[in-house]
Amino acid sequence: MKGYLAVVLHAHLPYVRHPEHADFLEEDWLYEAIFETYIPLLLVYERLIRDGVDFRVTMSLTPPLLSMLADPLLQDRALNYIEKLIDLTSKEKKRTEYQQEFKKSADMYNWKFVEARDYFLSYGKNLVNAFRKVQDAGKLEIITCCATHGYLPLMINQKAINAQIKVAVDTHEKHLGRKPKGIWLAECAYFPGVDYTLKDHGIKFFFVDTHGIMYGVPRPKYGIFAPVFCPSGVAAFGRDVESSKQVWSAKEGYPGDTNYRDFYRDVGFDLEYEYIKPYINSNGTRTFTGVKYYKITGETVHKEPYDPQVALDRSAEHAGNFLFNRGKQIEWLASGMDRKPIIISPYDAELYGHWWYEGPDFLNFLFRKMHYDQDIIKMITPSEYLAEYPVNQVSAPCESSWGYKGYHEVWLEGGNDWVYRHLHKAADRMCGLAEKFKSPGDLERRALNQAARELLLAQSSDWAFIMKTGTNVNYAVRRTKEHIVRFTRLYDSLNSGKIDQNYLSEIEYKDNIFPEIDYKVYG
Repeated sequence: MKGYLAVVLHAHLPYVRHPEHADFLEEDWLYEAIFETYIPLLLVYERLIRDGVDFRVTMSLTPPLLSMLADPLLQDRALNYIEKLIDLTSKEKKRTEYQQEFKKSADMYNWKFVEARDYFLSYGKNLVNAFRKVQDAGKLEIITCCATHGYLPLMINQKAINAQIKVAVDTHEKHLGRKPKGIWLAECAYFPGVDYTLKDHGIKFFFVDTHGIMYGVPRPKYGIFAPVFCPSGVAAFGRDVESSKQVWSAKEGYPGDTNYRDFYRDVGFDLEYEYIKPYINSNGTRTFTGVKYYKITGETVHKEPYDPQVALDRSAEHAGNFLFNRGKQIEWLASGMDRKPIIISPYDAELYGHWWYEGPDFLNFLFRKMHYDQDIIKMITPSEYLAEYPVNQVSAPCESSWGYKGYHEVWLEGGNDWVYRHLHKAADRMCGLAEKFKSPGDLERRALNQAARELLLAQSSDWAFIMKTGTNVNYAVRRTKEHIVRFTRLYDSLNSGKIDQNYLSEIEYKDNIFPEIDYKVYG
């Protein structure tokens, strides 16, 4: 064995919980991820364990995601979501009975949705327990992220940065039974000095994009194929461009293969309105259902029917190709290093299953082929690598992110830059409240804790990202403004001594993330 591969999956969604609405479109982001990504991945993991296949995966489960997965209201709504899809695909099996080009897919969707529903119920609708089981089996290293995926380089207020990390570590330990050793900094956004905050909270490693390592000072001897220690002693791992491109690139990567399922052709838009109406949004808006009958086919409006078996075979071929390329890469790297190289391959978890339907099959084949078919490369977690190589070069990574152009432009440009003056002011005010209220009464304490929640939710990098990309912009703007307005009203009421208990109860019900938060984290 000559080297290591670390597959890192970043599982994150913004906090989309709207108890005030019976059917809220953005909540579907969570349900789609549960049944199209998280459960398919968990099934792969558990079957590998059952079959005695040794593997390692690193996953970030962000605090907002953990909070939503453990929320009883969202669990019940997720169950209702999958029951509707089972009902739809039961009808689809009958509708396509004499359309053989679609019948195989209709049957497949129905049994997969039933399987997902049963798996969901087997864990009491709480997938955190499923992830924890794989973690405790020693195959999955779960790391944390900033509390609400806050973009740290643009925060300025050090106490606000500290709060993002402290709340994240506490939430992780609450749900997963242990403190995290690693962190996925939101958007891989690093700035010099933040590693000292990570160290203060027991974090041992984090990830940066390639240039974060390559432009480090001094330039690392082994580039991105070994971690470096920041001056603080926290390790930084760099993303491998080659392995990432093979999966990420829509044109050159595997997901663009013409035999794979086309994401955009969905029965929610294709079928007759009255037929599909019970399975789309209750306001009548056509939405994705996850039932898709066509393959990518090519850069053409015309699409050919999807064949699940052909796509499965292609995922096996691509897994073999990926492993072959990593093996050659490792052999070349190992010839010039005094230690086994490590290839860091990070991806958004939702790529696997949601965007790239065959992604979980690809990972299943890859892990099995690595176990049975070769002896050049082995899977590893960052913690295991640091245990094997506790001495590494000291280098200060450069300020960076994995966004467009590699720095902060995605989250600070003409369409979203207006948010920061409000976020900075709110952070300063929150620190002022923590300083002022040393021994609050019960109602004041509730208001102070809720103010901390509203600030954290407003700081989510997702809102600025959505404003930049142009999708769901109204929702992102609304969420930012709502949390800032709620924070400001609480701030004013605390300073005036006139707290509206009904209003406080209302927003505690709506924004119930981090129930154990202590506002003194801003002190």
